[in-house]
Amino acid sequence: MSVAIIALFLLGIGNFAILKAFLASGHPALRHVPRFLRDNGGRGSLILEFILLVSAMVLTSEGHGAAGIAYGIYAMLNGATFIFVVWNDG
Repeated sequence: MSVAIIALFLLGIGNFAILKAFLASGHPALRHVPRFLRDNGGRGSLILEFILLVSAMVLTSEGHGAAGIAYGIYAMLNGATFIFVVWNDG
């Protein structure tokens, strides 16, 4: 198994944790998230996140390294956004 696939998998775990924490936070920004992504504990968001992760892993395993890089950038932006939105109450 490729190191890139393992790295993407670990980034995916982080993204799922960030998404679940954001959905559980009750932050006012959730009002701007479409309802179908928030309902049922955010299942729509989790499904979308899963599709993004699997797509990045498949494309990377097929030799499209840019997909892995793009997912890595996406994961970093998720982390930065989480810190900015949830931890910055001021």
